[in-house]
Amino acid sequence: MVEPLAGEVTVYFYAILFARYPEVRPMFPQGMDAQRDRLLRALLRIVDLVDDPENLVRFCGHLGRDHRKFGTVAAHFPAVGECLLASLARFAGPAWTPEIAAAWTKAYGTVAQVMISAAGEDEAVRPAVWPATVVHRVPRGNGIAEITVRPHMSYEYAAGQYVSVETPWWPKRWRYYSVANAPRQDGTLTFHVRAVPGGSVSHALVHRAAVGDVIQLGPPMGDMVLDAADHSELLLVAGGTGLAPVRALIEEVARRGGCDQVDLFLGARTGAELYGVDDMLRMAQRHHWLSIKGAVSHEDLPGIRGSLPEVLAAYGPWHQHDVFLSGPAQMIVSARETLTLTGTPPNRIHHDPFETPVLFTP
Repeated sequence: MVEPLAGEVTVYFYAILFARYPEVRPMFPQGMDAQRDRLLRALLRIVDLVDDPENLVRFCGHLGRDHRKFGTVAAHFPAVGECLLASLARFAGPAWTPEIAAAWTKAYGTVAQVMISAAGEDEAVRPAVWPATVVHRVPRGNGIAEITVRPHMSYEYAAGQYVSVETPWWPKRWRYYSVANAPRQDGTLTFHVRAVPGGSVSHALVHRAAVGDVIQLGPPMGDMVLDAADHSELLLVAGGTGLAPVRALIEEVARRGGCDQVDLFLGARTGAELYGVDDMLRMAQRHHWLSIKGAVSHEDLPGIRGSLPEVLAAYGPWHQHDVFLSGPAQMIVSARETLTLTGTPPNRIHHDPFETPVLFTP
């Protein structure tokens, strides 16, 4: 009932939240459009998981830990719950029965408690944010740059995870980027950042960041990690800057001594956009178990022509592989559908959320 009115619901929610509890307004950026979308995605994700308690608790735990960087504390949750339920009631109309109201009240209470508990446990063992100094910056062309940072404190993560980043030029605007390397002895992390149209944070990192600048990192997130694989044959599929987590996974495989076979497919619209190929070819020369194929979809070049889902279908089937997908949402959806139709079990296809939802802070 409410989803078709999502834009109006989220506008109303934030309006009454800021009117009733003005003390929370400084926690948010001036522009709220992106936040409204993230709120809706979080609510829809919670509803999707309502019959899957294990994954619901995992999801809400991630939210609770990640929200620490916004300054969220337990006292904020009752205010948010009050305004959220009031917004749902207003736009659901007659569908908002006493039974529905009671169910949503109980559900929100459960979500809030899981988030509060996860945040409390997290606070006992690590900070909410990690300052990190830019130590290297390499332009890769086509609006892409590799940014390497050194956190000021120990930063533990797993290869394949992604990290939220805040720049000094856009306070309170956090954007998520995958780490392009497995954990290193010197503690540095490298991000592949593409300057997207209208992307204030990405443009700042690609065109403005310099060695010596300090950015802020949130906690690592994501389940697209090597331990999720059950088999020793891997299929890695990367579109655009989706190469970053895939590269980190390859480094992690090498660190663990290799495996039977790793097939990497890189895709882009044009040859100029197919970045990182030389680096991957050098890795394949060092590791006999790694094979690489690149494909372009919108340019006639020697080699493989077609979209990544088309190329996967041509070179498959892949039903004996664990599959890791990274790149644009449309590519992931199409590739997942192609792999499933050709026999790859859905539980062997791994990818992170297309967009990271946030419950109520920026």
